[in-house]
Amino acid sequence: MGTLKPGEAAPDSGELVEVGPRGGKVPDGRRTVIERGETIPPTSEKGNQFKYKRGSKTTHPKK
Repeated sequence: MGTLKPGEAAPDSGELVEVGPRGGKVPDGRRTVIERGETIPPTSEKGNQFKYKRGSKTTHPKK
């Protein structure tokens, strides 16, 4: 699953972590738990985005 921009609707429920413009880790980046359909919150810096935390239920294929 790719990255999500602030203001978009969440395609699935799960935990989001903030990543840099190229997908790298952000020191002291924001983390949030979001429900499907909620709006992605703002990031700590312009250009950053969110992605689902690795290992959350949203990163596993549905059986």
